[in-house]
Amino acid sequence: MSSKKYCIGCGVQLQDENVLQEGYTTSMENDICQRCFRMKNYGEYQIVTKSNEEYLEILKSVGKTKDLVLYIADLLNLEKDMNEIRSYLPNKMILVLNKRDVLPKSIKDEKLIDYVKELGMTFEDVVIISANKNYNIDLLLKKIKFHQTSKNVYVVGHTNAGKSTLINKLMKNYSENTQELTISPLPSTTLNKIQIVLNEYLTLVDTPGLVDHGNIGNYLPTEMLKKIHPKKEIKPKTYQIRRGQCLLVGNLCRIDYVEGEKNSFTLYLSNDIKVERRNMDKHEDLKDLSKRTYELKYREDLVINGLGWIKIVDKGVIDVYIDKDVETFIRKSMV
Repeated sequence: MSSKKYCIGCGVQLQDENVLQEGYTTSMENDICQRCFRMKNYGEYQIVTKSNEEYLEILKSVGKTKDLVLYIADLLNLEKDMNEIRSYLPNKMILVLNKRDVLPKSIKDEKLIDYVKELGMTFEDVVIISANKNYNIDLLLKKIKFHQTSKNVYVVGHTNAGKSTLINKLMKNYSENTQELTISPLPSTTLNKIQIVLNEYLTLVDTPGLVDHGNIGNYLPTEMLKKIHPKKEIKPKTYQIRRGQCLLVGNLCRIDYVEGEKNSFTLYLSNDIKVERRNMDKHEDLKDLSKRTYELKYREDLVINGLGWIKIVDKGVIDVYIDKDVETFIRKSMV
């Protein structure tokens, strides 16, 4: 029996016997599975669904170590409860707020850091980065060196937060290691823990992303996924909305303004998503979707999980029509 071998792209155990099962490779001489090979070379995405129970077991095993953890979060799509991951991980932790490059430059880093600190979370440090644009990566490495308890540092977070992109950037910047993790806009790209030796002092351990079942990305075709994930700085769109008007957000969501004075709605979404303002009573578009109603206080955001958020300035009542499985929630305005 040959010793086990694991894909350097996604961490799954390699096998050459069943083409339909995960980890298949045409030859055990290869270092990556067929799925990663096709993603990297042909942009072909193949969804693998693993249950969060499996992922949580991996998180619990990390929680039994005393090692430093990097919790990677997507600034455009901060989780509703960022403390949830703490219940599995008592470790020292740095919160790494990624994808700074897609938020408007006019938003100050300090404002974003103050916002997450007000949520009452316990982290050793908060660092804002852009793994894509190499922003603050040096600062992050200094913080890692300061807080690490052993050479192992674990990387955790939800799917598509940019964990693998960050690790690839750290390898490129600070290591002779030429290994490259597989990156895609799909959930469940990384399937198991992957150890990446940066140098003799630091080994990063990538973990699978927790699948957020309320994320709109789980319910869209690949082409649409590419549209909703911004590649460049978002240009917020602001609409003055009167009672009786609605906003159509692509063919994904409808927001009816049913009660309140004239109000300001600012959308922080990918520039590729078309937004239209219409009169509610003249258009029935998207009203066949699941409806939920929110009473807004002053300066609150409507968050659409996986898509971004809409900042609403004044009090009012809105009806939101969206796929029944997509999570939406209200929070205090982030910006």
